[in-house]
Amino acid sequence: MDEILQYVVENNVLHAKWLNTLSFLENVGARKISACEQANSVDLIQLKHAAEEHRHAYYLKKQISKVDALACPFYEAKDLLAARETFHYLNGLDLKCARFLKKEFDLSGDALKYASYLFVTYAIEVRADALYPAYQDVLTRNQSKVMVRSIIVEEEGHLEEMIQQLEKFHPNWKEYADKVVEMETELNENWFSAISKEVLEVITEQIP
Repeated sequence: MDEILQYVVENNVLHAKWLNTLSFLENVGARKISACEQANSVDLIQLKHAAEEHRHAYYLKKQISKVDALACPFYEAKDLLAARETFHYLNGLDLKCARFLKKEFDLSGDALKYASYLFVTYAIEVRADALYPAYQDVLTRNQSKVMVRSIIVEEEGHLEEMIQQLEKFHPNWKEYADKVVEMETELNENWFSAISKEVLEVITEQIP
């Protein structure tokens, strides 16, 4: 990951697309959290998570201007890295997780939506706690104007909050959460592998 992120940060076109890709995923995550809300019983933490994920999407989008003021105005495929895998990433995890929880807990309707929100969000926060610090390390090393430290702090808080929520959901929550993390890991590996391939193709084309 470090090598690929180094290539990304060194190339303004790739860096803009990378930031846009992260922004897209944060925005999708925020919308999925809101979609899981139950009209009369949404709690403060769920509202907080949706708001902060939307803010992360906005913040990352704003960071693009530090790389190229005119780059990536929208979330079109041409402005994302590994667009197909990026579009599939969270949708795929949602689907896999919902099927798993439905089978394990015999849930449906709002109960299944809420359980999926808990476990999917947990898995994504575990990923964020690895990805954003790795990205920040590369940014710092390259003295980039782009920073994601504020996102790192909030994602750490999100993970702690999800653990507290999952502890209330089921005494053996970790056993089930580990299965969802395995699902996310497979999807993430496919996603980052596609990004790596795309990045290396661009870098190779630029070699004289």
